[in-house]
Amino acid sequence: MYAALRLQRKLKRELRHGGVQVIVVDPEPYMTYQPFLPEAAAGSISPRHVVVPLRRVLPDCTVVIGEATAIHHGKRTATVRTLATEEEGTGTVDIHYDELVLAPGSVSRALPVPGLAEFGIGFKTVEEAIGLRNHVLEQLDIASSTRDPDVRDAALTFVFVGGGYAGVEALGELEDMARYAVRYYHNIAPEDLKWILVEATDRILPEVGEEMGKYAVRELRGRNIDVRLETRLDSCADRVAALSDGSRFPTRTLVWTAGVKPHPILASTDLPLNERGRLKCTAALQVEGVEHAWSAGDAASVPDLTADRPGAECAPNAQHAVRQAKVLAENVAAAIADQPLTDYAHKYAGSVASLGLHRGVAHVYGRKLKGYPAWFMHRVYHLSRVPTFNRKARVLAEWILSGLFKREIVSLGSLENPRAEFKLAADTGRHPEAS
Repeated sequence: MYAALRLQRKLKRELRHGGVQVIVVDPEPYMTYQPFLPEAAAGSISPRHVVVPLRRVLPDCTVVIGEATAIHHGKRTATVRTLATEEEGTGTVDIHYDELVLAPGSVSRALPVPGLAEFGIGFKTVEEAIGLRNHVLEQLDIASSTRDPDVRDAALTFVFVGGGYAGVEALGELEDMARYAVRYYHNIAPEDLKWILVEATDRILPEVGEEMGKYAVRELRGRNIDVRLETRLDSCADRVAALSDGSRFPTRTLVWTAGVKPHPILASTDLPLNERGRLKCTAALQVEGVEHAWSAGDAASVPDLTADRPGAECAPNAQHAVRQAKVLAENVAAAIADQPLTDYAHKYAGSVASLGLHRGVAHVYGRKLKGYPAWFMHRVYHLSRVPTFNRKARVLAEWILSGLFKREIVSLGSLENPRAEFKLAADTGRHPEAS
């Protein structure tokens, strides 16, 4: 989306007069600003304000809502399956292009852990974030109303696997929300909740440095969160999380955030990939050894020109992706005009992470912050990076309102199955308003 936005500005005259066409293909009609997913899950931000509608911000581009199933760069065609082709039963359509920008990002890396596919919950999309919020609040309702102590313990046990940004921030925000919510339950106390973070390595949040990572562990443990380092999830079959240290936790909530892998579409192309399945790219963000093909973000393996060690690559994170997209668009426009290309070079500025409301860690330009200052920097940074003034204003307004009023702790799990009530009425004759 950032690349298309910059191309839209650079080629405005050509787009208006039909000399150039920019086609954006995506399965969803919006871009998700993923750093805000934990706050959306905690209810601090409306899910509508975590996403940016493509048609609204790209009025001069042709937006196609569909999924690319294969790319034949030798023929300059992308095979796309859309909602219309599914309805018509016509299969797929081929979209022809002159220049290809392939930036599909990454997907969750699910390991062959018994029970994971059946009971695991991901945290990559806004739907998963809101579904997880509803799920956590529903577990409190189950625990409050059951008379079975085993069901209650399982409902109040929450296991998060993966100590990176997604896992730690989601755990911190949801623990904050649940601890606030239990004040409205007559038979649940905050100490009844059991939160467990499982990380296979010896530290969490490696991006913020070892010292800040250790502080994050102390902060989480100080909130009675069980942080287990150098531990793996061996199984979650039958809703029991079995860890490599021998521990077993009956649980109804297992959130999997243990890494990502390149999008599967990359394997369905004729473009060169590296050993990790990412596109080999030059510093100018061209696919190596291939003309008219470009990439950026998680899907691209881009050399880091600012690194001290030779052969270093840019980390697959938002900080690089957003900046790469702008350079990529400039280079595509330059290639069309037969002008020289610009190499991408950005020295890593550092990282910020939230540990829940008013708590965070940061390591930015060599400076280390923790607690409220780090949390405030986290909010300011991401507010500055979320695209469009519209979204910035809406997010800021929600933060101000959430500071003035109490949290919303309503579960809207029925949204995930909106026809259930009507179907029940149609099958049984029960009136929907009787509930």
